[in-house]
Amino acid sequence: LPVGTGTAARGLDVASYRERVRAMFYHAYEHYLESAFPYDELRPLTCDGQDTWGSFSLTLIDALDTLLILGNVSEFQRVVNVLQEGVDFDIDVNASVFETNIRVVGGLLSAHLLSRKAGVEVEAGWPCSGPLLRMAEEAARKLLPAFQTPTGMPYGTVNLLHGVNPGETPVTCTAGIGTFIVEFATLSHLTGDPVFEDVARKALKALWKNRSDIGLVGNHIDVITAKWVAQDAGIGAGVDSYFEYLVKGAILLQDKELMSMFLEYNKAIKNYTKFDDWYLWVQMYKGTVSMPVFQSLEAFWPGLQSLIGDVDNAMRTFLNYYTVWKQFGGLPEFYNIPQGYTVDKREGYPLRPELIESAMYLYRATRDPTLLELGRDAVESIEKISKVDCGFATIKDLRDHRLDNRMESFFLAETVKYLYLLFDPDNFIHNDGSDFDVVVTPYGECVLTAGGYIFNTEAHPIDPAALHCCRKHKEEQWEVEDLMREFYSWKKSKKLTLKRTPDHSEGENAKDPEDASSEKAGEKRNSKKSSHSLLSCPSQSFNSKLAVLGQVFLDNT
Repeated sequence: LPVGTGTAARGLDVASYRERVRAMFYHAYEHYLESAFPYDELRPLTCDGQDTWGSFSLTLIDALDTLLILGNVSEFQRVVNVLQEGVDFDIDVNASVFETNIRVVGGLLSAHLLSRKAGVEVEAGWPCSGPLLRMAEEAARKLLPAFQTPTGMPYGTVNLLHGVNPGETPVTCTAGIGTFIVEFATLSHLTGDPVFEDVARKALKALWKNRSDIGLVGNHIDVITAKWVAQDAGIGAGVDSYFEYLVKGAILLQDKELMSMFLEYNKAIKNYTKFDDWYLWVQMYKGTVSMPVFQSLEAFWPGLQSLIGDVDNAMRTFLNYYTVWKQFGGLPEFYNIPQGYTVDKREGYPLRPELIESAMYLYRATRDPTLLELGRDAVESIEKISKVDCGFATIKDLRDHRLDNRMESFFLAETVKYLYLLFDPDNFIHNDGSDFDVVVTPYGECVLTAGGYIFNTEAHPIDPAALHCCRKHKEEQWEVEDLMREFYSWKKSKKLTLKRTPDHSEGENAKDPEDASSEKAGEKRNSKKSSHSLLSCPSQSFNSKLAVLGQVFLDNT
């Protein structure tokens, strides 16, 4: 179905809703800047701020790539400078390892990879270097002590100054163990330090190793003993993004092992937890139902199903979830499926993105106008119930529309972003590979911005092509540099009959045409970082395969 075909018939003005979403963003963002910055989050009922997940100006980091998706390059550039000057991770704060990774590390990595598109003057060597990349690496290094356990599964909390506190609980939720591969593998590929990807993979495999005989994982596990503490198995809170990262990690890294792990889990999930296109909670060893409950966090699942091509099942489950939205004007945190109503003390809706996220993915796959109607309903509900003078407030109770004095950073990072992308079919994020940039890096030519972006679980888009721009191990690069220098030395001696071999100190002074062209291409590495100077080699003509979400594009020119 072509874009827009079904929308006119239902009278839905996509452009109008897109602009309403833009206005929602700025109403929330500007009030955060006025009333809450530099705190982590806005308190919209009292028009002030609070620190919640650390002390990182979290909403600013989380909203940064949304600014570019909305087309605001000037504010993106301003915020990049603000973050470089104002954010310090060397602080005595106990931080969630999971939240710091998905919001801070993920937000900084995404912004780093989008910097050039946003008109930021990137340094030589980008995307393999840059201030936001260094900040992301610094934040991630603060999390590494949490992974130093006998199992390789991380603690849930770490002190950014002192590491893991003595007496820290060893019990971590499954998602808090298995939600690192997207950010940490990206870091390893860009920086050349394999430690990040290594710890993320070890944690993923530890969960896989400790699944039950019927192929399920529980909710919380002891990271020292590998004993399951909470044995409820499902796709919602405490587990959700572990499954998400097996799929997204597989796509990002073209990793068959990660995908095969997910597909095995998917079989067990269908066998034991799926009933009439709903997913229940079951006991991980027996498969018996423990909670016949739908959690709002589970609404990401149809979007994940669409990524593996299971669109029909995804749509059926999505439509179940959409009926709950229509019943309440939002998704309650817990919904009792047999009773068809909210669960006591779980009646709130903190403006979560998951159902909108699934609608965005499924609309890209099907163009079904029902998905746009969910977007319309979300805009109308959030504006009607949640909008206050200083932003948008968490809905404490969907039954009577009482509000809570909090606006989570994911509202600007995810909810507004997915809504905007649902209503903006021509956004650069939706690029199908027909348009791209070729960037010259110290390691050769590199294709970027071709599309196929992988969203982390906080909706920060990672350009998968960027992972192929930088050598994984710097030692390999230096070996190649030395070989090339010998080659150029031999070539010069043949041309000029000069009997000399350039060493690393001569590289910048003795300029031949290759050296000059490499300087123009921005191939000088920062001398403070390494005594090795850059590899100088002629650009290779671009002729390679580019895979975007499974579709392969060939350039045969």
